[in-house]
Amino acid sequence: MQVVTVKFQEKVLKKIDKSIAINNFNSRTEFIREAVRDKLHELNKEDLMKEFMKYYGKSKVKTTYEENRRTREIVSKELMEELDKKFS
Repeated sequence: MQVVTVKFQEKVLKKIDKSIAINNFNSRTEFIREAVRDKLHELNKEDLMKEFMKYYGKSKVKTTYEENRRTREIVSKELMEELDKKFS
């Protein structure tokens, strides 16, 4: 593990310390690590959404609401069957 030095304004540190106390973090380091992990996860989700949105509306075949509903029902049923097999 590498050491990284970060400087914060006093006001921000007070907010961090308050949040540490409320959320039962052991230290500022633990709090900051968790905050960085959360931010990286959020950025990854945003990247995935951007990638997904490239394809939004690109289908050459348009479906009706009813067709989408039936497809969701079929897929849900198949998923439940798979989960039953896996966890039974």
